[in-house]
Amino acid sequence: METHNIHADLLRRRVRVLVVGCGATGSAVAAGLPYLHQALIAWGHPGGLHVTVMDGDLISPTNCVRQPFSRFETGHYKALVLVNRLNLFWNLGWEALPEHLSGKEPLDRIDVVIGCVDTRGSRAVIRDRTSAWSAVAYVLDIGNTPDSGQFILGEPLNQVNRRSKARLRTVFELYPESVDSTLDDDALPSCSAAAAIEKQEPFVNQVLAQHALALLARLFRYGNITYHGGFVNLRDGCGCRLPVDPDVWRRIRKSSAAAHQKPATALAGDFASRVQFTGSRLRLS
Repeated sequence: METHNIHADLLRRRVRVLVVGCGATGSAVAAGLPYLHQALIAWGHPGGLHVTVMDGDLISPTNCVRQPFSRFETGHYKALVLVNRLNLFWNLGWEALPEHLSGKEPLDRIDVVIGCVDTRGSRAVIRDRTSAWSAVAYVLDIGNTPDSGQFILGEPLNQVNRRSKARLRTVFELYPESVDSTLDDDALPSCSAAAAIEKQEPFVNQVLAQHALALLARLFRYGNITYHGGFVNLRDGCGCRLPVDPDVWRRIRKSSAAAHQKPATALAGDFASRVQFTGSRLRLS
């Protein structure tokens, strides 16, 4: 196991964060980021965070059950409502983009992308926009099924993250099926549909969001981390971390390659389905 050190320039200036998606998980992440911003300022960081929240969806009545929106806000853009609320309460100047992330042009002037999307196609867009000539330092992916999920912080291969043994592998590299849009099932209800409300365990989104935010907080406070993600299973009350360890990354990719040869139905579960929870140790089935 190794230690990852934060990009030094992120400790010397304001950090630009893009949150992609503000459904159940994204809204929980956005609501927690002001606390991280204030903590950074208290720790002596020169600028804290500047956050942009991006989502092209409108608020529907079903969103008002599991997401922090009221029925009086239906018909308005999620991103605008959420960011306006945060700015008014915290006296911030954060931004909202009421549109979906699309295209393939490299993202510029963004340091950390937090992906809170629920389709493989959307993850593929994040992968494409943060690679090649992009200047994004980190991509933090958060995903879940009804009662489990994962959060993984990675350094995409681009002009600021060169190929190296110690580079944090992204979710796209560890789990190639995460960006295989042919495996998306349009017939399945989204996390905001009425059918999904009945199936989704309460608090799974918030639990994963808090774990992800705690990882970021540790990275910025101490300047280094020995783990860059984890898996949580609320059904059994278990969890394990993803260590900064090239050997573990190789085993995961080997396991993912083997699983990817199976029928698509075998990949319908989350990535944590191939993890055996044995205390704090990570084992792959």
